[in-house]
This record gives sequence, structure tokens and C-alpha cells, in this order.
Amino acid sequence: MTDPPIGVVIATRNRADSLARTLRHLTELPERPPVLVVDNASGDHTRTMVSVLFPQVELLPLPVNRGAVARNLGVAAMDTPCVAFSDDDSWWEPGSLERAADLMRRHPRLGLIAARTCVGPEERPDPINDLLGTSPLGTAEDLPGPQVMGFLGCASVVRRSAFLDAGGFHPLLFFGAEETLLAYDLAARGWGVSYCPEVTAHHHPDPAPRAGREAQLRRNELLTCWLRRPLPLALRRTRALAAEARRDPVARRALRGVLAALPAALRARRPLPPYVEEAARRVDGQHRAP
Repeated sequence: MTDPPIGVVIATRNRADSLARTLRHLTELPERPPVLVVDNASGDHTRTMVSVLFPQVELLPLPVNRGAVARNLGVAAMDTPCVAFSDDDSWWEPGSLERAADLMRRHPRLGLIAARTCVGPEERPDPINDLLGTSPLGTAEDLPGPQVMGFLGCASVVRRSAFLDAGGFHPLLFFGAEETLLAYDLAARGWGVSYCPEVTAHHHPDPAPRAGREAQLRRNELLTCWLRRPLPLALRRTRALAAEARRDPVARRALRGVLAALPAALRARRPLPPYVEEAARRVDGQHRAP
């Protein structure tokens, strides 16, 4: 028997019951992928649950919460050529991982697959599906689907070598809207990022919003701009957030987060190559369209 071409990495924290549901789905897949749970210093029974109920699943316990960097550690620990990401509330449709591995084999420049995502028990198509499917970047001849500059972390498959080459998820962002920066960095290194609807993930998020989530997303979107986009654009977006912060507490929290991290962002700043910046601007235009 040959080694499996694809593994699954899950970063989790204090979501033992939800994680158990995800692991049941993943361990029953016909592909039988190896699964690695990276636990971000959970205080609940996550580690005991994995060890007792899913002894075939590898567990990497972290002493502190590393956010999305937990995924980086998971990929580094995996030895499969490709790695699929699940969250503790998402899993893969049977056959999808096999299709993803085949796409990676047939398209050597493909670094990341953005999958089609179905949400909740009703299996509603996630709105991001249409956004990715109508990407203004079109489809390159050597890629299997539309080129994109974003994806859902819980519905993505990476070529391990491409992910490591790009540096993985940036530690400055921690969690929330961290995907765009990785898409930029993959493209800057010459890797393709494509939406492939034949690969499907199921996402059943908790309907209750997480406290501070919106402010964290807005913080990270602006920090991504400071890290990779032209300075005039970053300044313009910062001024716009500052104006909004005068009347909106969410914007105010986001702005405080940006200002606190800005010195580190400037030290880590690496502007995109011109051709990637042009692609990013075209995607910006798609997001502004009515």
C-alpha cells in the first residue's frame, strides 16, 4: 500500500464536542486520510476526548494558544504531499480529498485549492462560492479553476511544499481573515491558487457570533494591507477606519488593534510584486462591485 497523498490538519481550542463530530466524519472517509489535531491549549476535555474516542488520530498539544500558526505547525508535522485544513466545525465530502490530490498531481503549479463550501444542516451554498467562481482573474492554462486571492481556511487544500515555501499563515494576524495574506504570498512565490468546486467541504458553524470577531476581522484586513499593499492604499484605508471609529465601537476596537500591531507590521512589510499587486487590485474591484 502506498502512503496516503493527503492528510488533514485541524486547529482547535475548547470545542471538544464540535471537534468530536468533525472527527467522526473525517475518520469515516473512504480516503482514510491521516488526521492531526493541533490543540491550541484547550482548557476543556479536548485532549482526553481525542485520545479516548479517536486513538487513530494524532494529537499535537500546544502549551499556549498560537492561533492560525497551529496550522503551520500541523503542516510541518505532516509528511503527506498535500494537506487539507478542517476546523473543529467542518469536514470533507467523501471523495473530495481524492479529487483534490488528483488535481494537485495534474497541475504542478497549483499551490492551494479553495473548495466549494456548504453551510449548516441545510447545506446552503456559502456566498463565497459565487465570489470565487466569478473571480476577475480568470483561469490560467496550467490551473484547474479560476485564480483567486482568497479562500476559507476550513475549506482549503494546500500543496505542502508550496505552503512551507510561502511561510504559511502569518503570526501577526493570529486568527480571522488570515487567508488573503497567504493567497498573496503564494502568488508572489509563483504558486497558483484556484477555486475548484468539484472539491467540497461542509461547514456547520456555531450560530452564536464570537465576541470581538468583527473587530478582529477588520483589524487583520487592514494589517494585511500594511504588510503587502502599497503605502498610499494602506494610509487611505487607515484614515477611513479612523473616521468610522469616531462613531462605531467595532471600528474603534479594530483601529486600536491595528495601531498596536503596526510597528511589527512595518518591520515585516514585503510589498507584492507588480503583477500580483495588479491582480489584487482587480479583486478589490470585484469586492466593491454592487
